[in-house]
Amino acid sequence: MSDLLTTRQLQELLNVDRTTIYRMVSRGELPAVRVGNQWRFPRDAVLQWLENRRVHTTTPATPPQTTPRDIPDVHKLFPVECVQQILDAFADAFGVMILLTDLEGNLITQPSNPCGLYTALDAYPSAHKRCIDLWLRLATNPTLQPRFVSSHIGLLCARGLVRLGSELKAMVIVGGIAPDPWPPSEEEIQRMCQTLGVPVDVYKAHIHEVHTLSPEEQERILPYVQRIADVLSHILNERYELVQRLWRIAELATL
Repeated sequence: MSDLLTTRQLQELLNVDRTTIYRMVSRGELPAVRVGNQWRFPRDAVLQWLENRRVHTTTPATPPQTTPRDIPDVHKLFPVECVQQILDAFADAFGVMILLTDLEGNLITQPSNPCGLYTALDAYPSAHKRCIDLWLRLATNPTLQPRFVSSHIGLLCARGLVRLGSELKAMVIVGGIAPDPWPPSEEEIQRMCQTLGVPVDVYKAHIHEVHTLSPEEQERILPYVQRIADVLSHILNERYELVQRLWRIAELATL
């Protein structure tokens, strides 16, 4: 059933109301099938219908002007539930925390396999802001290849870049990894907690709730940071192409 689009999906993707979709179906303009009492739209048939309309249109349509809808917000473009499950699987397999953010450091997915230290400290608004600041710095780092760096809470993290076409749109961040040696010194803990605005006893209570990897394991995982980002780039580009084609359906339906 994943190859059948729902009416709601078409509404969201085409930016048209339900009545317009039903009118297109009743005129025989849009491929549709009945599943129980609901209309469903075969994905392949819809795309083929679009291609046929392009071939048989006698008057070429005016190329659409570039508008904000041409490149949807990356938060809306990602199939978040699907991506969340993918990142959950990678995080569990590698024994690390993984999350997806936009280039402003805003979360797109919830952290996968978060370590207890991160979860405890992130509950404090001041510490959460430091997280966003860190992710923003990672986005602006000129180094393209992933490498482990120390985070604001003393743990290691690395980022891979997600592209839409030739444009950078998001980041995969792998982290929650304890450096060697761990735990940090008393002086370091005091300094970090003062910067984060969190109680020292909270940090110490969760100091051992981190992901521990050997140097060899870290080296093995590092190349996968960008490979995971590449998988999400593929999903993002496929989704974007589908949205563009479905938008064209709405445009051609008005000819």
